[in-house]
Amino acid sequence: MLVSLKWLSQYVDISALEANALAEKITRAGIEVDAVIDRASGMTNVVVGHVVSKEKHPEADKLNVCQVDVGEEELQQIVCGAPNVDAGQKVIVARPGAKLPGGIKIKKAKLRGQESNGMICSLQELGIEGRLVPKAYAEGIYVLPADATPGADALEILGLRDTVLELGLTPNRSDAMSMLGVAYEVAAILEQEVKLPEISYATSSEKAADVLKLSVENKEANPMYAAKVVKNIEVKESPLWLQHYLMAAGVRPHNNVVDITNYVLMEYGQPLHAFDYDKLATGEIVTRMAKDGEVITTLDDQERTLASHNLVITNGQEAEAVAGVMGGAKSEVSDTTTTVVIESAYFNPASVRRTSKDIGLRSDSSARFEKGVDPNRVLPAADRAAQLLAELAGGEVLEGTVLVDELDKAPTRVIVSPDFINGRLGMKISLEDMLSILNRLKFDVEAANGLLIIDAPTRRQDIKIPEDVVEEIARMYGYDEIPVSLPASEQIGSLTPYQAGRRIVRNVMEGAGLYQAVTYSLTSAALSQKFALKAEETTKLLMPMSEERSTLRQSLIPHLVDAAAYNVARQAETVALYEIGSVFLGQTAEELPFEEEHLALVLTGKWIDNTWQGEKKNVDFFVGKGIVESVFEKLGLTARVSYAKAQLDGLHPGRTAEVFLDNEKVGIIAQLHPQEQKAFDVKETYVAELNLRAILAATKEELVYNIIPRFPAMSRDIALELDVTTAAGEIVSIIKGAGTSLLKDVKVFDVYAGEKIAPGKKSVAFSLTYFDPERTLTDEEVVAAHNKVLKALTQAGAEVR
Repeated sequence: MLVSLKWLSQYVDISALEANALAEKITRAGIEVDAVIDRASGMTNVVVGHVVSKEKHPEADKLNVCQVDVGEEELQQIVCGAPNVDAGQKVIVARPGAKLPGGIKIKKAKLRGQESNGMICSLQELGIEGRLVPKAYAEGIYVLPADATPGADALEILGLRDTVLELGLTPNRSDAMSMLGVAYEVAAILEQEVKLPEISYATSSEKAADVLKLSVENKEANPMYAAKVVKNIEVKESPLWLQHYLMAAGVRPHNNVVDITNYVLMEYGQPLHAFDYDKLATGEIVTRMAKDGEVITTLDDQERTLASHNLVITNGQEAEAVAGVMGGAKSEVSDTTTTVVIESAYFNPASVRRTSKDIGLRSDSSARFEKGVDPNRVLPAADRAAQLLAELAGGEVLEGTVLVDELDKAPTRVIVSPDFINGRLGMKISLEDMLSILNRLKFDVEAANGLLIIDAPTRRQDIKIPEDVVEEIARMYGYDEIPVSLPASEQIGSLTPYQAGRRIVRNVMEGAGLYQAVTYSLTSAALSQKFALKAEETTKLLMPMSEERSTLRQSLIPHLVDAAAYNVARQAETVALYEIGSVFLGQTAEELPFEEEHLALVLTGKWIDNTWQGEKKNVDFFVGKGIVESVFEKLGLTARVSYAKAQLDGLHPGRTAEVFLDNEKVGIIAQLHPQEQKAFDVKETYVAELNLRAILAATKEELVYNIIPRFPAMSRDIALELDVTTAAGEIVSIIKGAGTSLLKDVKVFDVYAGEKIAPGKKSVAFSLTYFDPERTLTDEEVVAAHNKVLKALTQAGAEVR
């Protein structure tokens, strides 16, 4: 909402404050002022000029040489290229030395050999947006009224010596979408009175009801409709003050009749519409629901196809306007119009909102109707428009108003106690202060039996419940006055063990360089069980938005790989993503899917890419396994986890492992099968998925720290020749189970197959670490312990190389 302070000052005295101070007070009272706009900012030396003569420029077809009276003894020669400049006009002149918006400075110049002492200006050159300039002057200079005095301040005449406040209104404050609504707000803040417009006009002896019939078929959608008839009007350009106010409010002037309806819209917040009475043809207005497929051409010259739930205004036969949204082109006011019908109505907010959405058109009218206009301003707005038509268009207002009225105009009553208000605010506002605030807001209030009985004015349709009254008192008393205090509580908040575990997992993922992704829980039936740790009965939607979003997922991997492929297709060679989300398995006793939280990751591209050191490493199986191992290490579960080779659909047969926690399967680590990689159009890609619910629910042993040993460790290496199908993990288990307490660590450090190794065999090398935290070991002790290991390996069939 754009508020001209010149216009606002007609209704409330704001002379004691400059614009920024007023804006600060309005903001502190709850309506944020987004901007304070000085419409004449930066402009100087702009005056009224009288074009005495105009001649064609001798060297340029599109230029004219004008002799202009700017209030000095001598005429000033100005070269002008505007197509509509002419002798006898009063125009806007920027004198040499003038400053215009955009940092433009006007200097004396020569244009094609002709001296030019200034510039004849258009409104756009004065900083007015082109969409607000009247169409007659959109492509040329602006022509001032004939009574403008040469040399006078043109900015003052144009109303640009004004400041506009841009209000950032929240949806509940529809009352402030009008000048009077803002006036009530400012008057309450400044403790002033509101001066409402005085409405008075003469009427003819002819009655409106004799020339116009009115019928409302759907009183739920249109409970009130008022029409005034004004004859013998002269359609012409609006006076400059009216154009100024409209442009300041962001509305383009058209002609005096249309401008009056827009002026009243901005003044009262009540949308109006003017019909050309003669174009209605039938002398009748009927509001009804549209017929399915009915077509109307609106004022913007667009054809709109309507549905049976859209309300229309008709002449009894054809639709002439879309109720609450926009009028029709057929009955539009034109230069030949002599009689108009002024419509002022109340339309159901939900009906207007639905219609506006249906036809893809939102207007100033629909924006107000859909929030709910003041039912007690419908008739005053019609009378105000009739008054202005009589004054500015020479109209003859017919006696009476053609009216259908079944609208409830009673105010909303709210009953609340002062204790309730102070309890909500944590304050001690006195009853007298509360009554003063409510009276300043023009709420009818009575204090009785320890309660405040409040009738909110109908312009404030946001006041419905006691909390609304609390807000009004708080904002007018001053939010800054609300004391600051910490909430009283004997309990200190903390994370549950599960939440703390999930946070640890997330930190591990992000510490490893993975980015978090969030993907759809819904997928296609074909992908719902793909890569699932365990396949259960799927859950399908009764009314899916598409086949690709019809079934709840049982694995996070498919959509995570989709996300990786999406990034790879956009030149992201390396992708590392993880997701913590739910999968949905089978059904519970309540016939709902069982929800289980999983962790999944996807890796493709480079893992190390230190170009300056010449060091590069692609993602491989052990990078994924290392990240998974880091999760278990941080959770203190490493000793209880094991891995086993597996073959699963869609995964590489030689690079797939199942993850076990306490001998129960909790996840998988794998490379995508080459065919899957080709289908997703990605290179070598690795995935993992863990049952996070099961992992975080596992009993954690209390963490015990050991001191750093003071005595040295001793290591021995073993190279074993094994069948290629034998997993290194099996050998590690045999070594650890050999029965020696001195063995503290076993690591695989080499795998070899090829020359000097029999077909079907491989060589695996292990490093074994021995130490005793209490003493230094002797060679004999280490040899004895190591021999136990060798014996256990030999008995298991391993061949020591």
